[in-house]
Amino acid sequence: MKRWVEPQIRDAVVDFVHHWEERTSLQRGLFLRHLGLRRNKFSSWESRYGAENFHNCKIHRDFWLEEWEKAKIAEYYRAHINEGYRAVAYRMMDEDVVAVAPSTVYRVLKSQGFFTKWNNRPESLKGTGFQQPLKPHDHWHVDISYLNLCGTFYYFMAVLDGCSRYLVHWDIRASMTERDVELVIQIPSGDDGAGRV
Repeated sequence: MKRWVEPQIRDAVVDFVHHWEERTSLQRGLFLRHLGLRRNKFSSWESRYGAENFHNCKIHRDFWLEEWEKAKIAEYYRAHINEGYRAVAYRMMDEDVVAVAPSTVYRVLKSQGFFTKWNNRPESLKGTGFQQPLKPHDHWHVDISYLNLCGTFYYFMAVLDGCSRYLVHWDIRASMTERDVELVIQIPSGDDGAGRV
């Protein structure tokens, strides 16, 4: 039996099985097979005899927020819009406006649309891929990796063309500072041709 059974019917079945089990020499399993009940279901019904059925969903609480409380929270937040919802929650408690937890204040304010400015951000382009340049020298990439030469670290800095993947310039430096990278990027525009492939 896999459907919901009312407590009165459940208790009547338990009474029926106990009544006839005592008055006949038949085993409990025979009754349960004819009733279509498993042993563990019947023992669960015996343990809950006389009790109401409970379920796992949320049940109504007497201390849930009233509509006037939600309105007070929204009104108070409008007056103190520059403060965070946590500060507003504690200030409302101190000033005897409404006594609720900060998480409750957040849920009420979110349900009334107070935090939509954060939700209206433009959609991220992350994961859509790199837009390839269509002609040479339209876009350069700087790639930096380290080299371990006899226990000393040096930095290999390369300037790559985004369209052709041509190695425009490279250099090996002892440090990896912003100034070093700037110098490596500026050299390809010079006439020395150092580091060209």
